[in-house]
Amino acid sequence: MARGRAPGYDIQRETILSRAAQLFASRGYTGTSMNEVAEACGLSKPALYHYFRDKHALLVDIAEGHVLRLESVVGEVTEKALAPKDHLEQLIRRFVEEYADAQDAHRVLTEDIRFLNDNDRERILERERRVVAAFAGVIRQIRPEIDEARLATPLTMLLFGMINWMFTWLKPDGTLTYESMATIVADLFFGGLPAVRLPDKT
Repeated sequence: MARGRAPGYDIQRETILSRAAQLFASRGYTGTSMNEVAEACGLSKPALYHYFRDKHALLVDIAEGHVLRLESVVGEVTEKALAPKDHLEQLIRRFVEEYADAQDAHRVLTEDIRFLNDNDRERILERERRVVAAFAGVIRQIRPEIDEARLATPLTMLLFGMINWMFTWLKPDGTLTYESMATIVADLFFGGLPAVRLPDKT
């Protein structure tokens, strides 16, 4: 009979993924060794291999896990059956909030996916395309005429351009929060600069 997993296996595995994402994000995938990941996790290298067979497996789980969470957010918001504008506002807010807690994984996804093998990279990119398509679909509902001009996907990519790189400049201890920026992104996307509401400073 196969031996079951030890208590705390899943928790330790998530810890390894988190620490590896931090290292990959700060040093780069190629600049990080399995020895360094093991040391950051307080594990021996053989113990680390008990959870992940190699560094590539770590990269796959970090990148795909991040996209899976984004797909889950899309599903949760879609299930609410909101009006199109409310639907898109919720997607924007939820994605900004998700990125706030997944900055390392997001950096790994955007910068290190090129190191994946073809099959893993294509599978993860297909998941990303589904996320983009979900946003584009809501934009088409708000402005049906946009579909005729084939602008729904380009507009979606412009929207992601505002969201995706926020972690590179928004300081965690600054006066602006991810929550307030989510509102600003939505305002800016829907109404342009005149529609931006200023955050409450109280």
